[in-house]
Amino acid sequence: MTFLSKTFKLIAATAAIVAATSAMAAGPRIFVIGGKADDPFWSRVKKGADDAGLVVKAAGGSVTWLGPQTYDNLGPDAAKLIRTALSQKPDAIVGPDWVPEAMDAAFKEVVAAGVPLIIYNAGGMEAAKRLGAMNYVGSEEYVAGMGGGEYFTKSGAKNVLCVNTQPGSTNQESRCKGVADGMAKAGGKSSQLPLPASAFGNPTAVAQAVKAALQKDKTVDGIITISAGDATSAATGIAQAGLVKQVKLGTFDIDPTNLARIQDGTQLFCIDQQPYLQGYLAVSMLNSFVQYGLKVPAAPLLTGPGIVDASNVAATLAGAKAGAR
Repeated sequence: MTFLSKTFKLIAATAAIVAATSAMAAGPRIFVIGGKADDPFWSRVKKGADDAGLVVKAAGGSVTWLGPQTYDNLGPDAAKLIRTALSQKPDAIVGPDWVPEAMDAAFKEVVAAGVPLIIYNAGGMEAAKRLGAMNYVGSEEYVAGMGGGEYFTKSGAKNVLCVNTQPGSTNQESRCKGVADGMAKAGGKSSQLPLPASAFGNPTAVAQAVKAALQKDKTVDGIITISAGDATSAATGIAQAGLVKQVKLGTFDIDPTNLARIQDGTQLFCIDQQPYLQGYLAVSMLNSFVQYGLKVPAAPLLTGPGIVDASNVAATLAGAKAGAR
């Protein structure tokens, strides 16, 4: 082998290394809009996004999480986060369509800028189509509510209160409506107990509201909450009213405390939407699309709903202990 051929081979090898390094440095920058950092539900979504982000980081990219400080002004605050993400010239964005009237304009700016978008957690496939997003990842909230309402009636409940600490939020309103329609199919009924957004995650406010509602209407025999944390507060309110044996408790979403109550018989069920998968799948899909042009043909990509009750709670606990359920 001549000196010249050796030189050309060395140059080619060096070029390959440089190309590989450049490709690694050019990995996608993905921004994820989600909930508060201290919200237990959203911590599971974030864990999924972070785990999927390991592959993104290995390619030289990044996954950035943006969440509101409070839920008091949810729609407008979330719209600001979307625009903040867009200002960073991202390669892709993931976000929930919590309050369409406040957020849709910002999402449309993302699509108009040619940035790939996935809607997840809230809004459903209808929102994804309306906004021009690639897909929807999550649970169809109305369907989940219907399942919860039907489960209540099969368990003997006839009058259920849906405790909503985020009134006006599209996914929460859909949940409560689904519960009402699911119960109506079997001759039961459900009404909504709307509380100020400041009550979300406020144990005292939720417990007192539930206690007062039960004392006011003695025919209520079921309570369902929109979050696992609110369910624990509702359980306190039910206990304070002295109605643990008479009032059945259910909730959307799960956590170890709720699972423990299901095990000891003081809670009927949880409706699981598998939040970990929402973060994981949304980030993974966008990473694959940006890097390789790959798209999942299934739309929407549903992660729920599923009922967790006494029959399957033991199998669910292992995932909860790992922070993924």
